[in-house]
Amino acid sequence: MASEGTGERTDGPGTTHRDPGATAAAAEAARPTSGESVRIDSWIWSVRLVKTRSMGATACRGGHVRVNGERVKPAYAVRVGDEVRLRQAGGHERIVVVKRLIRKRVGAPVAAECYVDNSPPPPPREAIAPAGIRDRGAGRPTKRDRRDLERLRGLADSANAARARRDD
Repeated sequence: MASEGTGERTDGPGTTHRDPGATAAAAEAARPTSGESVRIDSWIWSVRLVKTRSMGATACRGGHVRVNGERVKPAYAVRVGDEVRLRQAGGHERIVVVKRLIRKRVGAPVAAECYVDNSPPPPPREAIAPAGIRDRGAGRPTKRDRRDLERLRGLADSANAARARRDD
């Protein structure tokens, strides 16, 4: 037996089917009424660009969210057709164009219908330089290990110059 109003049905033990009309109904229920606006922090949370609404507000306050090229505050009213740029951890930037306004967080397939993703593809995994990885149980790096790492990273010249200035 399915739950009332969830859009689910069952054919027997262990089989549950979602009604496609239920997801559309959920999206319609999340839409603001005519003339009502949606805050940018709430919208980027609703379409699952950030995990929590407070993280969306923090990103806005930190200057990581731009709408049509301008930094915005968390209470900025977003409109259909706006270009939203969200800088995420690791320097990756999401560029989305608003297609539909929603107030409440909905499922990922429904949320993906609310924007057009124009983000550049992430760099290939090989292009990212691996961090200095040490064998498990190797202990703390020695001074010799540190100097070898500096030499590999190209920092040896700046470290030698700093030592020379200090000695003078």
